[in-house]
Amino acid sequence: MRFDVGPSYDVLIVGAGQAGVQAAVSLRQGGFGGTVCLLSAEDHLPYERPPLSKAFLQGAAEPEEFLLRSSDALAKNSIDLRRGLAVESVDAESHSVMLEDGESIEYGRLIWAAGGRARTISLPGADLDGVLSVRTLDDASKLRDRMATARNAVIIGGGYVGLETAAALRKHGIAVTVVEAQERLLARVTCAEISQFYADLHRAHGATVLLSSGVSQIVGDNGRVRAVEVVDGTMTPADLVIVGVGLIPNVEPLAVAGARVSNGIDVDGDFRTSLPDVFAIGDCANYESAYAHDQRVRLESVPNAIEHGKAVASAILGTERPKTAAPWFWSHQYDVKLQTVGLQGGHDEAVLRGSVDDPSFSVIYLRDSTVIALDCVNSVADFAQGKQLVKQGTRVSSADLSNTAVPLKNHLQTSAVGQ
Repeated sequence: MRFDVGPSYDVLIVGAGQAGVQAAVSLRQGGFGGTVCLLSAEDHLPYERPPLSKAFLQGAAEPEEFLLRSSDALAKNSIDLRRGLAVESVDAESHSVMLEDGESIEYGRLIWAAGGRARTISLPGADLDGVLSVRTLDDASKLRDRMATARNAVIIGGGYVGLETAAALRKHGIAVTVVEAQERLLARVTCAEISQFYADLHRAHGATVLLSSGVSQIVGDNGRVRAVEVVDGTMTPADLVIVGVGLIPNVEPLAVAGARVSNGIDVDGDFRTSLPDVFAIGDCANYESAYAHDQRVRLESVPNAIEHGKAVASAILGTERPKTAAPWFWSHQYDVKLQTVGLQGGHDEAVLRGSVDDPSFSVIYLRDSTVIALDCVNSVADFAQGKQLVKQGTRVSSADLSNTAVPLKNHLQTSAVGQ
């Protein structure tokens, strides 16, 4: 491999997703006058990922409609965007990164915002044409092109991305089978009532949902996917197989350089890694969260990435860090909008507010009678007011929370009203 000495930047940001772009923009907004470079492994302008499995697949949005920043906007802020360049290694001692093409770039501070990649599966036939994932714009574009002629699709994994993709495919008239290894959908992130609601929702829209199941092999014909065999021996026709079994954080170059890595890259309260002048933010950062009882978590969400970008900029600028908000997420499937706030892991009670048969309802998660999270289905008011309950750590009885005649804001302590 050749070794080319490249440019040097005061701040080099590896990854031009939501977290990386936010960090660059926040630095400029905070008055940072040094050189800033966004380094992207993709060839595209920075874009939002959530629309990929939602509006983009459904043909309701095009990439230019969900760009994070235009070329002109980046240039106006003196942010150098370099595209199609992946980092091969990091040398923390010399403050430099080596790119896959052999170029070396020096940095004063490095912000690692490299996100993650779609987890793959090790099955016979996994390399057949037609086995896809939905992580990048190129992934989603390939899938959308194939949807024009596909008739049958199998989705491996019943998480949010898999289910959102299933909804898009069903809207396009494609027969869909969802294969989930757990006994219920969304098992890692929600309660049984929400899981059952979504299983019923997808079945009502014509999808087949197989739980406590798995795929034994993917069968092809002339190199193209033809069918999927599930573990009970049933053969399911498939023109497309979408693998949605999670994300692997991109941590390898930092890990090899000596950074502490567990479930992602371990960082402190200012998102500093164990390496000098190296920070990590976004999907690949493993940080302590007050909303997880100060345990380390790695979250994959837009609000989380935005918050990290602002916080790391504050750390570099030496300014006061913005207040930490409760983590929140959302998912659109068919005509249903799920909004989640807080982290429900470790809850000891789940309170159903309303009925799953109603147009809208919520589930409120408690730990020791304290509100720690909510799942709100088509319930914007509960979500907005529930954010404050989670932020405040409000103690409320399950009987009071389940009473839909009383708005959730009525349970806020007086000091939090209006914040």
